[in-house]
Amino acid sequence: MKPIIFNNTVLRDGHQSLAATRMTTAQMLPAAPLLDGLGFGALETWGGATIDSCLRFLNENPFDRLDKLKDAAPRTPHMMLLRGQNIVQYTSFPDDVVEAFIASSAKHGMDVFRVFDALNDARNLRTAIRAVKAAGKHAQGAICYTTSPVHTPEKLAAFADELAALECDSICIKDMAGLLSPRIAHDLVKAIKARHSLPVIVHSHETAGLALASYLAAIDAGADSVDTSIAPFANGTGQPDTVRMLAAMAGDARAPRHDIHVLADLRKYFEGIAGELAKFMSPANDRVDSDALCYQVPGGMLSNFRTQLVEMKMAERFNDVMAEVPVVRAALGWIPLVTPTSQIVGTQAMLNVKFGRWKNLAQATMDIALGKYGRPPGPINGELLALARKQSGQEPMTGRPADALEPRMAKLREELTAKGLAPTDENAVLFAMFPRETDAFYHPKPAAPSAPAVAVVATASKPAPAVVQPSAPAGRKASYVLTVEGHRYETTVEDIG
Repeated sequence: MKPIIFNNTVLRDGHQSLAATRMTTAQMLPAAPLLDGLGFGALETWGGATIDSCLRFLNENPFDRLDKLKDAAPRTPHMMLLRGQNIVQYTSFPDDVVEAFIASSAKHGMDVFRVFDALNDARNLRTAIRAVKAAGKHAQGAICYTTSPVHTPEKLAAFADELAALECDSICIKDMAGLLSPRIAHDLVKAIKARHSLPVIVHSHETAGLALASYLAAIDAGADSVDTSIAPFANGTGQPDTVRMLAAMAGDARAPRHDIHVLADLRKYFEGIAGELAKFMSPANDRVDSDALCYQVPGGMLSNFRTQLVEMKMAERFNDVMAEVPVVRAALGWIPLVTPTSQIVGTQAMLNVKFGRWKNLAQATMDIALGKYGRPPGPINGELLALARKQSGQEPMTGRPADALEPRMAKLREELTAKGLAPTDENAVLFAMFPRETDAFYHPKPAAPSAPAVAVVATASKPAPAVVQPSAPAGRKASYVLTVEGHRYETTVEDIG
């Protein structure tokens, strides 16, 4: 059999999983030529949370990052993670926005689009995969791996039939939470290979300590490629380290060849970067955590969520929130936990711990219950569905969510022009997903004079409410109705001093 192909994730999932997606382009560029010369099957350089992070935290244009990385590493195909109809955001977008985003990404040098849907609803993959094919690029359809009473390896293997019917060029088993055990990895790869001749890629995380062993089992079953990273942005909640993976395959006829001296230089370089990003890295993300097999939270979300709980003065409630995650997940039809569903479930778990179960529903929680993200794999909890219907005044939808959305590209160009911004497709798709962040990037405000800090716990998933109407007198706690981009949120704001 052919040697296994290693893809490398250090420039995307590696630091997303272990450093809250805070690695800058300037920190990546010195390493890019070395990575380019190692002969990886692909370098994952974009997508996932990196586009949000560029705009929100790093003051970078995401397309500029892609241009620079493509110039610095031109020989190896570049790969990105795309959330189907959600693109790289948390909600569905009209088909024309999805198509424009993919065409723009391809124009800037993206080669491989790993496309997934959080619910494994093929209807939410159709437009993205067609757009990738139309751009002449590689469309890799992903199966979000999870375990639950309504998920079985047989059903997951059968989903490969739907991906093949969409004319994907390859199939990825995406094990975002590190749940895939060696025996199931072997059998799942075998089952897909028996059904289709498409290349099969396995992506996992070492969160529960299973990934390396599962990779070896998948390779024995005929997998074509696996994802690795480079320490210290590897192992733990990230992918297995490349050198570690090479050592585990020593003597295997399918072992690939990568220069371990260059890999050692890269490790040394990234150790320096990890020092610069230390405040975003937690020792808890480096250790094996078998509890992950219970709450099934992906590595990238664990890294970001720990940071968010610290910021919200709830760090000591981490275990309570994680224990609530399976409760929320079951109530929402046993949805797989991957962006955006992992963040939605995590946020609702936090709200349940903070205010009491179902006392404060996030808008996105209601949207999942009402079918706005697609078809859940299992039934929605009756109590939760009734609350979502009552609070929203809406009935569950049964069709493809994007079919209910009007085209937006023409309007987005008008909005950009009105703001004095170039109405390019790149600006339009960024503005569609991250309007405030994109506007702030192009129109930075002068630094405000320092003022006494006021800490508030905000339960809305999006910052800067457009309308705030107090419904209770001021005091230690107050209830508010917030309208953000047309979505209504009911929340309690607590003064925590």
